[in-house]
Amino acid sequence: MGLLPLITSTLLFSWTTLNAAVKITKVDLSIEPSADVERNTDVALRCKAEVLTSGTEALNRVYTVYKGDSVIYNKTTSSSEDLLYRLPQARVSNNGKYKCAITIMGKAKTSEAATLTVTGMSTPVLRINKANITEGESVTATCLAQGETGSLLFSFHDNSKEVENGVWVTSSRLTFVPKGVGNHNIHCSYLVLNMPYPSKSQQSNTVTLTVEELSIEPVLKISPQDNVYEGDTLNITCSVSNSTKGYQAGELFLSQDTELLESGETYIHVNWTAHARTPVLTIRCQLDLGDVEKVVSKTVSVRELFSVPTLRVSAVEVFQEDEISLTCRSEKLSYDRLEGESLIYSLEPFDYQMVRKGNGVFVGKAKTIDFNYTCTAAAKGIKKKSNVLTIHPKVPVSTPKIWVSGSAVLGKRVAIFCLSDTGTPPITYTLWKASKQNQIAVVHEFNKAANFTVVINETGRLNHYLCTASNGDRTPGLSDKLQTAVIEPMTTASLMVVPDVGDISEGHSVILICSFLGTPPVTVKWFRDSDDLNPLDTTTTNSNNTNYEFIANKEHTDSYYCRAENRANSVKSNKINVVVGMAMWKKLLIPGTIILVVFSLVMVGFILFTRSRRGKRERAAELSVKPASPKSDDSLTVALTHDTEVYNAATGSLVFTVLLCVAYRPHQYLSPNKPLSHPKHSSHCVVTPLLTAIIHALACMHEEVRSG
Repeated sequence: MGLLPLITSTLLFSWTTLNAAVKITKVDLSIEPSADVERNTDVALRCKAEVLTSGTEALNRVYTVYKGDSVIYNKTTSSSEDLLYRLPQARVSNNGKYKCAITIMGKAKTSEAATLTVTGMSTPVLRINKANITEGESVTATCLAQGETGSLLFSFHDNSKEVENGVWVTSSRLTFVPKGVGNHNIHCSYLVLNMPYPSKSQQSNTVTLTVEELSIEPVLKISPQDNVYEGDTLNITCSVSNSTKGYQAGELFLSQDTELLESGETYIHVNWTAHARTPVLTIRCQLDLGDVEKVVSKTVSVRELFSVPTLRVSAVEVFQEDEISLTCRSEKLSYDRLEGESLIYSLEPFDYQMVRKGNGVFVGKAKTIDFNYTCTAAAKGIKKKSNVLTIHPKVPVSTPKIWVSGSAVLGKRVAIFCLSDTGTPPITYTLWKASKQNQIAVVHEFNKAANFTVVINETGRLNHYLCTASNGDRTPGLSDKLQTAVIEPMTTASLMVVPDVGDISEGHSVILICSFLGTPPVTVKWFRDSDDLNPLDTTTTNSNNTNYEFIANKEHTDSYYCRAENRANSVKSNKINVVVGMAMWKKLLIPGTIILVVFSLVMVGFILFTRSRRGKRERAAELSVKPASPKSDDSLTVALTHDTEVYNAATGSLVFTVLLCVAYRPHQYLSPNKPLSHPKHSSHCVVTPLLTAIIHALACMHEEVRSG
């Protein structure tokens, strides 16, 4: 093909491809002949796609097959035929979920997952390289999983036990050394690692392996083996029965319990001093030949030469700086084997505070802190150490203090406390009343007081109470007597006033006296009934009465009471009504004023009456000489004359009326707080102040004098 036709064909194909339209409508994955098949069945995975296209040109299709999330197959084709992915002679390793995907012109679609299950696994075959071996010799076993594919793990069993390091190994071949002589039944099995669950095969055939015992044995000899006491020397040998010729090099180990005494290749000899840490000693002779271990052991009963010593302190309770004695003793001794040798006792640590007073006896002073001692007994080269003796020296209790909480009120409960500032708990506190035991309290905490509750039913002081404190067998510390006063509650309060309530006037000194019964100190407050929230005065006294004094005025008229309280309670007194009367000088001023006013008014009346009579005579004389008809200015004179008479008459009437009012009701019109009355009608008086009446009367008199 020429260049031009090739270019034309390529451009035409590209134009056709670019202008083609594609839609993948469906992708299905099916398993043939079935999703559940037997082993060795030929299986095919069919991937079928439905695609809509425009144009006549075939488009490239990319098929991808997945097992789980892993890609297992890829194929690109322009054919529209179904894709077949074949699994010939399917195995369990083919089990799993499969999917297929198709991609055309950048567009992709994936099928739903389909699960393939293959049943049936080949039975494994076990083979070993030797049927008969000698003890300690190795054998190689091979497990064959014929025809199986995929990832396999193998497991080997010796009789019913798994072979050491042979549990699910990747290799089908395992070399191991059987444990023990005799027949061993060997078998195997395998696993196929499929996700998510592996598949296990059946058990293989069983192969019998015979293990023959080695003709070599360790030999143990001990002398002496009977009537052994600690401290005796044991002659011990460990060897082998036959030469190790023909065998690999072996090694001997001689031990007592966990203590290795000696080791060697073919022969061990030791002289060992017996001890009696346990009643029976176990001696072992062990031969190791590669993986073969042969052991022979013997026991030796060892009697004690002397028992483990015990360290004791003389006192049951030890206090700081007390004289103490420590005794170290072994309870059991074999005198016949000691052959007259004495046990030597020593104290650890042996410090300057302890002095040896004999074999195993140590005396000294107790320390001020906790301390430990041990002792050691030694004879014939044997040393035995006692257990640790820990001494906790107590702090003696100090002299206790006694006190009460709050106030001791007669007839009520009170808490009495007792405390020693120093002393190792527990501390026993005892409350005594008049030399008799009253209550007991045990305190287990440091610096915590004992609490006793009693009822106070006696007056005076509580000096018949005291307490003791003890934390051991020492004489208890005795407190002082309880020096607390008993408070008697307030019972009554009464109020009286001096002078008597009927004799209180303005300017007088008034004394309110509050009397009460109760234990001092007593706080007294005085109140007015009109203001019971704010006391007039507050005072504290140690006597059974107190007073409050003030200078009275009219504003002090009220009801009064007092309130007395002590540390137990409070009481309220009776109320007294106080009425403050008029001052004495005011009372004396009123009669004098009345007399002065009356005298003044009488004088004014007399003068007015005299002038009135004289004026009438003069007017009568003037009228007798006047013409029959008055002149033009006579009317004014007459009018003035008439008016003057009327005024004089009115003034006289006023004075007379005032005199009547004052004389009739002096308490009403002459009171300093009441206005004075003047007559308005024949039977009533209009109230005006007294001073106003006097001024008015004097003004009238002045007017009469001026006009006359």
